Amino acid sequence: MKSVETEITTWYLEQTSPDDLVPARPAAVEVIRAEVPSPEFSRYLYFGVGGDYQWSDRLPWGYDEWAQWLERPGSETWVAWDRGTPAGYAEFNPGDDGSVEIICFGLLPAFTGKGFGGHLLTEAVRRAWTLDERHDLPKTSRVWLHTCSLDGPAALPNYRARGFRVYDTRFAIERVWARPLGPWPGSPR
Repeated sequence: MKSVETEITTWYLEQTSPDDLVPARPAAVEVIRAEVPSPEFSRYLYFGVGGDYQWSDRLPWGYDEWAQWLERPGSETWVAWDRGTPAGYAEFNPGDDGSVEIICFGLLPAFTGKGFGGHLLTEAVRRAWTLDERHDLPKTSRVWLHTCSLDGPAALPNYRARGFRVYDTRFAIERVWARPLGPWPGSPR
């Protein structure tokens, strides 16, 4: 597939206290932890959510890489379910310093625009602040994430509305696919 160079803005956002969270209104989805590490399910969520937004860093990963990633201490995946169907997810990447990165977050295309994103983010942030209660990790001192100009238009406003503050902004020219891969890499949507 053809690639192009494009200018990308990346915003790094953080919360430094659980009191920073501004909850969204509840939505009719259940947010449940995927407690059994499943490379197949995680790959499905990653490409289902990120395929339209140029998420491709895990594209070359095989089963073993996915399994190793999911089995790291404190790695958690929280899934929003709409009447038995996965609607979106949040994935945590804990640091040794008490920081918890929400490394992946988003909704599957069919579930955007329904008010699920704010609720999922609220529940994910609540769980990130209590990650140390479920794992042998330092007490959570910071929850952070990043988003970029390739992500959906609701991403940055949702993060800010939930109380995240921008602490760094970076600009870069990067090579990306000429068109997003979509949820099914290699086949048009």
